[in-house]
Amino acid sequence: MSTTNTSAFKVALIQMRSGLEPPANLKAALAGIDEAKRGGADYVLTPEMTNVLENNRERLFAKIVGEEHDATLATLREIARKLSIYIHAGSLAIKVSPEKAVNRSFLIDRNGDIVARYDKIHMFDVDLAGGESYRESNTYRPGEQAVVADLPWGRLGLSVCYDLRFPALYRALAEAGASFLAIPSAFTRQTGEAHWHVLMRARAIENGCFVFAAAQGGKHEHGRETFGHSLVVDPWGKIIAEGGTEPGVIFAEIDPALVTVARGRVPSLYHGRRFELVEPTAEPTHLHAVRGAL
Repeated sequence: MSTTNTSAFKVALIQMRSGLEPPANLKAALAGIDEAKRGGADYVLTPEMTNVLENNRERLFAKIVGEEHDATLATLREIARKLSIYIHAGSLAIKVSPEKAVNRSFLIDRNGDIVARYDKIHMFDVDLAGGESYRESNTYRPGEQAVVADLPWGRLGLSVCYDLRFPALYRALAEAGASFLAIPSAFTRQTGEAHWHVLMRARAIENGCFVFAAAQGGKHEHGRETFGHSLVVDPWGKIIAEGGTEPGVIFAEIDPALVTVARGRVPSLYHGRRFELVEPTAEPTHLHAVRGAL
């Protein structure tokens, strides 16, 4: 593990509206990264599907390539080295076989080296109101491993979008030493309006972690509408930075010491107990006692 510098640092979240053409999406991401660097950011996170946002399998596979040939990834590595900044590509669609892609997150250090990769574990296979339906597993191969990586200021847990709904993943990341949780996303407007803020705050509160959630926002070329509202949440559950629905960059100053403070106030991270669930075979004895007292 690298030596941790517990001083404050600045995070920038790039909110995007990715379309069907990777070069245009890369141009938008680079503009955001340039603004982030000029604003003093040390760590920059882009949203899920930074390189392309396309639901149609055939059109998607016509646009994506393997990791070694992905121009977006290569350029982001070059820019990270040039600007001496951590760039976290929230996720890129990467082809891994003729039939499948992965939804892969890349953490790139100041030297332009890829220091962590994470493949989205939970596939967004849902049917929403109004006929809105998604089958991510038809196109993407799910990941199998949780991933943490060391930043100069503490340990980062990696995840992507729909992972947000599975708290056991974040507990595992926190138990592995994560002080920061990255949740780059492309939440639908419908689910975002209902659940985005409460779930992001819950993941921060229950693990005593900062949450960094760069998002896609607005009406995309192929008709999908995403929620936006990129968020930075502190370990006490307070939203300290938030975007709207338009593309842009949001900044937040991060004090890693607040993780220790929050976990000291409510140390639930250390109080969790493993238990066995059994089927009841008779009325609980405490219920008999209560009835006898009536």
